[in-house]
Amino acid sequence: MKKLLLVKYSPEIFLKGLNRSKFEKKLQNNIASVLKGLDYNFILDSGRWFIECKNMEEAVSRVKKVFGVLELCVVSQVEADMEQIGKKAIQEMLESGCKTFKIESKRANKSFPFNSMEVSRKIGAYVLNDVPEVSVDVHKPECIINVEIRENAYIYSKKIKAAGGLPYGMNGSTMLMLSGGIDSPVAGYMMARRGVELNCVYYHSHPYTSERAKEKVKDLARLLKNYTGKINLYVVPFTDIQMNIIDKCPEDELTIIMRRFMMRIACALAEKFQINSVTTGESIGQVASQTMEGLIVSDDVSDRPVFRPLIAMDKIDIMDIAREIGTYDTSILPYEDCCTIFVPKHPKTRPVLEHIIENESVLEIDRLVNEAIKNMEVYKNLM
Repeated sequence: MKKLLLVKYSPEIFLKGLNRSKFEKKLQNNIASVLKGLDYNFILDSGRWFIECKNMEEAVSRVKKVFGVLELCVVSQVEADMEQIGKKAIQEMLESGCKTFKIESKRANKSFPFNSMEVSRKIGAYVLNDVPEVSVDVHKPECIINVEIRENAYIYSKKIKAAGGLPYGMNGSTMLMLSGGIDSPVAGYMMARRGVELNCVYYHSHPYTSERAKEKVKDLARLLKNYTGKINLYVVPFTDIQMNIIDKCPEDELTIIMRRFMMRIACALAEKFQINSVTTGESIGQVASQTMEGLIVSDDVSDRPVFRPLIAMDKIDIMDIAREIGTYDTSILPYEDCCTIFVPKHPKTRPVLEHIIENESVLEIDRLVNEAIKNMEVYKNLM
């Protein structure tokens, strides 16, 4: 008998038609990447993926974060023999400590002499004969014992939820505006979960934002890297731009003009590094610059798609995801970012595009953008 890790991937991959093999290959490569350094074998049996690894706990910890993997199960592999399957099912039942059970069987190997229903009935009888204190409950069992019969037989009862989504790197790339807050790391995670490759830009306003604030953002990027395998971070100096806006533009338009500069820089970096899109952590109506009018004014300076995966989400829902993916505790550390300083007392919530364009025309926009990019710090594949 062997212990193996059964890898179940997202049902969406099944629906990719002629492209399915590309998604499967990418997912296999991503799994191999996270398992680097472990002693493991990748095993295929009648379309099912299994991993044999001496350090099963570590393998589970790594693979469950791979986008495209829906579920993991630690399975026992035995010969496709009813007696061996029955013995293992009995052991599974005893270890579960449950009082009710159900057998669910799948027979991919059509040469096996019993069909799925017959296997479930016979293995259920094995368990009942050997463990008389338990009973069958087909509607609400405490324990479901799964039996899969392929070239070998596989028995398991516990399922481990994994990241789901689509294989990372299959759906283009995006430049994530990564701040030190709760929202933007969640937005990045959600894009990566759909197979989009992440790059991050952070706007740093030294000396008004501290080195600790920058380190906090680098830590958030590293937490996202746990799911993506690699990540690039671009730290753009933003103080000059903010001071120019404060000196020359109406106070109530500071935030929205600042957002337009952020968008310009993100798009310029995307162009420079051949990145397809921009992603932000904005949610409609959450703050003054995130009104419908504010978003329209921000998007006016973009030259590529701008994705906002959190746009219709409540803050509570966003916080729940942040906790689940492990970014929340870092996000709430009390280090300021450039969006929380120089905030006007009464920011404009319904900006008019023509007025904003006119009022920011006093700024040397191209020079400010180019200078910021010229002086940025680059962290390739952030360690």
